[in-house]
Amino acid sequence: MRTPIILASAAMICGVLLSGPLGAQGVPQTVELVKVDLHLLSAGYRSSKVVGSSVVNDANEIIGKIDDLLVSHDGKQPYAVLSIGGFLGVGSHLVVVPYDSLTFTEKQVILPGGTKEGLRMLPEFKYATS
Repeated sequence: MRTPIILASAAMICGVLLSGPLGAQGVPQTVELVKVDLHLLSAGYRSSKVVGSSVVNDANEIIGKIDDLLVSHDGKQPYAVLSIGGFLGVGSHLVVVPYDSLTFTEKQVILPGGTKEGLRMLPEFKYATS
């Protein structure tokens, strides 16, 4: 007599435990899809080709090198990390500029109005350790 009650109780407990996460599966989710002009995009610049590029100013003077590309925490704002000064990465100073401030031509990355002195005045950027 006790065995059927114990089995029924165990079955009910298992049912309750297993049904908990199932409630989350019933929540509808939507993803907004955007149609992209693939022809236009294929003529763009790959990040692997942009990183390491020299950055010049309007006077065609090299003022830095793109060290990395970052995206803001909300995923909406891209930034370029520029390495300025130093020699072969030793003694260099990292700064961040909005990606939109850079102009791209077929062979150059230009920071209009940029100077080495102006970039040195920006706060130094350090990568997060965690």
